[in-house]
This record gives sequence, C-alpha cells and structure tokens, in this order.
Amino acid sequence: MDATYNLSGGYKPTLKRFADLDGPDFFPTPPWATFALVDNERFDGNIWECACGNGAMSRVLEKAQGANNVFSSDLYKRGYGETGIDFLSTPKISDNIITNPPYNSAEGFVRSGLRNSRKKFALLLRLAFLEGANRANTIFDKSPPSRVWVFSERITFYPAGAVQKGSGTTAYAWFVWDKDAPRGTELRWFKPGYKKMRI
Repeated sequence: MDATYNLSGGYKPTLKRFADLDGPDFFPTPPWATFALVDNERFDGNIWECACGNGAMSRVLEKAQGANNVFSSDLYKRGYGETGIDFLSTPKISDNIITNPPYNSAEGFVRSGLRNSRKKFALLLRLAFLEGANRANTIFDKSPPSRVWVFSERITFYPAGAVQKGSGTTAYAWFVWDKDAPRGTELRWFKPGYKKMRI
C-alpha cells in the first residue's frame, strides 16, 4: 500500500508535512507547545499520552506532573513508551489524556478521548479543525470542547532528525474537553513569548 494515501483511497492533503513511511504523521511536538498547555490548564490525576512517538511531549508532561503520573504509549515503535497500543480501539481509562494525534485520525481520537478520559482530554490540532459541516454535526454539536487555546506564535513541525529552519504557516490550537466545565466553548489565546521562553 502507498503510505501517502488514506485508507479510503483519497490523497492525503498533508504532503508539505511529509510523514516518515514507517507510520502515519510522525512529527514530534516542540516542547514549548506542550509547556504552553500545562502552564495554563490544570490536570489533576494521571495522564495518558497515547501517541507519544519519541517522547517529546511525554517528557514535558513528566516534568510538569511527575514521571509516575504519566503513561506513554504509541501504536508504532519510536523509542519511547509502550508500543503496539492502538488508542482508537483500546478501552483504557485515564483521568486525563493529552496528545498530538495523527492528522488523518483526529476525529477518531476525539471520540476515543471522550470515551476514555475521566476529567480532561486535550488534543493539539490545526485551528482549521473548527471548520467543516461533518465535524459540526458529529463532534461540535454533540460534544464541543470546553476551551480552545490558540497559539499566538506558529508551531513548526519537523520529522525526527530533520534540520530545523524556517517557520510554520499553519495555525494550531489546543482543544480541551473538560468534563467538569459547563457546556459551551471558550476561546482563549496563549500569550506571546512561549516559543522563546521555553526553547
């Protein structure tokens, strides 16, 4: 199978973010992007990083919450956490779930995250995830996020080992579902400076 295609046969719209062909959409998250979340959202209890890749996000979560409070896993073997765990089909419950999901599986991650989290569930997604009639009907009408944290600075994702240069052109945000919050979505912005402060 050609790994540049979706399982449905459609051509992936993410060629500028070329993924390694050993698994879909492996782009480690810059640490400062995770610090922005944990500095502004409180997470009580344990955390499951369910698409941990090489541990880039997990290490930040462990620093913020304590290593014993963070469980890391991935479907693929990338040198960190437990491997072979498919988040979309594993009925594991955690107090909180935080991850940067594969782009083409984001909607499935929302459904699984809502099902498998007790308190909070946070996904790092393109801001454009807010768009679309299908998501409006299947996700946002039924289970809207409690908060959407928009980055004031652009995140640039690189494949593991790539030379880092240039700046990203896509807007990203943390989508947070808080099961203790009233229904509705609050739009917030991270203050500028995280990119420089946390590198």
